[in-house]
Amino acid sequence: MTKWSNQKICKSADKDLENYISVLPTNTAFHRVDTQILKCGFGLGGICCRLCANGPCRITQDAPKGVCGATADVIVARNFLRTVAAGSGCYIHVVENAARNLRSIALAKGDIRGKKALERLCAKFGVSGADEHEKALKVADAVLEDLYRPEFEKMRLTEKMAYPPRYKRWEELGILPGGAKSEVFSGVVKTSTNLNSDPVHMLLHCLKLGISTGLFGLTLTNLLNDVVIGEPELRLAPVGLRVIDPGYINIMITGHQHSRFSYLQDRLIHEDVVKKAKAAGAKGFKIIGCTCVGQDMQLRGAHCTQIFDGHAGNNFTSEAILSTGAIDAVISEFNCTLPGIEPICDQLKIKQICVDPVAKKANATLKEFTYENRESVVDEIVDEIVASYKARRGTVPMSLLPEHGNSNSLTGVSEVSLKAFLGDSWKPLIDLIANGTIKGIAGVVGCSNLMLGGHDVMTVELTKRLIAKDIIVLTAGCSSGGIENCGLMRPEAAELAGPGLKAVCKQLGIPPVLNFGPCLAIGRLEIVATEVAEALGVDLPQLPLVLSAAQWLEEQALADGAFGLALGLPLHLGLPPFVVGSELAVKVLCEDMKSLTGGQVIVNGDAAESADILEGVILQKRKELNLP
Repeated sequence: MTKWSNQKICKSADKDLENYISVLPTNTAFHRVDTQILKCGFGLGGICCRLCANGPCRITQDAPKGVCGATADVIVARNFLRTVAAGSGCYIHVVENAARNLRSIALAKGDIRGKKALERLCAKFGVSGADEHEKALKVADAVLEDLYRPEFEKMRLTEKMAYPPRYKRWEELGILPGGAKSEVFSGVVKTSTNLNSDPVHMLLHCLKLGISTGLFGLTLTNLLNDVVIGEPELRLAPVGLRVIDPGYINIMITGHQHSRFSYLQDRLIHEDVVKKAKAAGAKGFKIIGCTCVGQDMQLRGAHCTQIFDGHAGNNFTSEAILSTGAIDAVISEFNCTLPGIEPICDQLKIKQICVDPVAKKANATLKEFTYENRESVVDEIVDEIVASYKARRGTVPMSLLPEHGNSNSLTGVSEVSLKAFLGDSWKPLIDLIANGTIKGIAGVVGCSNLMLGGHDVMTVELTKRLIAKDIIVLTAGCSSGGIENCGLMRPEAAELAGPGLKAVCKQLGIPPVLNFGPCLAIGRLEIVATEVAEALGVDLPQLPLVLSAAQWLEEQALADGAFGLALGLPLHLGLPPFVVGSELAVKVLCEDMKSLTGGQVIVNGDAAESADILEGVILQKRKELNLP
């Protein structure tokens, strides 16, 4: 064994995974945490500025201003806005590609699987057409036109997508976004050297970015992909490293753009491609889900049962998945693809392929993928992966973990499938909340990080404590991967719930934690919340609903958070964003936001305390609604 096997490793809520990683002769993120345990106080506070050659300037009591005169409030707000803008830009890239893909399919008169989803979007957008392809083209063009508008021209779909009381409040606050790409551009420009020095103005711009991120980057990406790939369907599915079958040529996918894999997943089951796999000595091909795109594929797994073996784990599980030796290629198209996988791929001769240039990895082949070149590029990818399989199998060690995870996690949950399950009405859920059987709803969303006790530790423990308080949990993001691998999305997890929620789950045969899939599905949670609020005749901040991104990780998570705040929802974070060096920023986010949008940021890193705080918020909302 190498030195890595003797190095202190990060803990995980998933003990089987932790034990597996502890004996790997491989350097992983779990090992590197200990080498990065010391953090820069200036960075944590957001009070380090390196925008010009006079810096980096660091704010202290003895040096309260940078060389240019910028205060801690200005530097923190500037850094925060730049971070949110970067996160928003990532999501806008994703929805732009989804819309372009739908547009190409419409022009080529290709297969449109989600016909009902298309009709719902047409109704929402107010468009019509002679056939489904004309309708799809108009929907895609409407999205792209809004994305490309200048900042001074408000996006037209915002009002069509938003809940009217929220839209009215955003209009009053002057935070209705212009063109989504222009808002990102403007956010970056504002934060450059010696430009904007009004911290409140910059924080309000974060809310504008939150709206365009949420309604377009999150919600519309899901709805456009529903049209192209098909809608989620409820089913029980296996999760964890158990889904890896070494008898197949296994392709691990990472990223956020499921539509990029739709042609590949279909092509891999064609007879001529299967013959290539069998000629190489394999049974065929299988796709193994990892990160958010794996969650999205699992969500729609009913449409691709022949090729998709299941979701193995979230971002920080990826190195372990590769270390099994049974993965023959990694295809990535966006973030959550750790640089740490690259030496493991080199060591185990795993082919790395990127299909979007924004996600180009070191030592990976770039195969730029479009709808127009899909046939030739996918066939090239197939041939390269077959060659990789031939070269590596039998020459690299296998280290499988076939008992990891479980075989019956509930997946396929969406705003449509869940509502259909309840009888095409939210009334059963509303009645359960109204009579107190279920106290409220918690959206546990976002990433996984290796802090707060370790990998998924805070997220899983908080979820357990919330369901024990009769609060049903809806998840979206990498957090879903940890929660499902720890068994909380199996129907048997009802035993961990409080008496009211437990009885409901047992009667319906469902778990107390419902998996909406990838981080993009935060947009689906917004649809559920909006439809429930509309049924009750209240605004979103009045609902007994809380959000927690307990183990947020990336810039995208902060853009998600800005959406939650714009919706007027309480947002819990286990770790504070890098703003604590500014009393003004903390006050705006944690206190003033209540009067601006109705939302607030709540920071607490203890699972038990956090669950109590969130329960208290829900109980207060119930009291204000005159619920028992």
